[in-house]
Parts: sequence; structure tokens; C-alpha cells
Amino acid sequence: MAQLKVRQNKGLVGLKQNQRDTLRSLGLKRIGDVVVKEDRPEIRGMVHTVRHLVTVEEVD
Repeated sequence: MAQLKVRQNKGLVGLKQNQRDTLRSLGLKRIGDVVVKEDRPEIRGMVHTVRHLVTVEEVD
């Protein structure tokens, strides 16, 4: 199954609480952190919520 590589590019200062919670749920804590998650609709929805803060790549 395909996976998504998610990298945090911007910090948490000035964000809404739901965006902070979403980043934490993805496992991102600071700028430059990278996590690899399964490509599922739930993860895609979380990435969509914080799309302005992260970059996403598909990994096999």
C-alpha cells in the first residue's frame, strides 16, 4: 500500500487549536519533522487541514 511522507515546514505560533491538535496527531512537533503514514482517507483529511503548514510526498 502507498504511504505518505509528511514534513512540517512552518511553526505552531498563531495557529488555531484544531490545527495544533492535527499536527500533534500526525506526530509532528517542530519544523523539519518528518513522518511516514499510510495513505488512508483519515490521514488525507488531516493533511488537508494543515496543508499550508506541511509538504506531502507519496512513497512506495
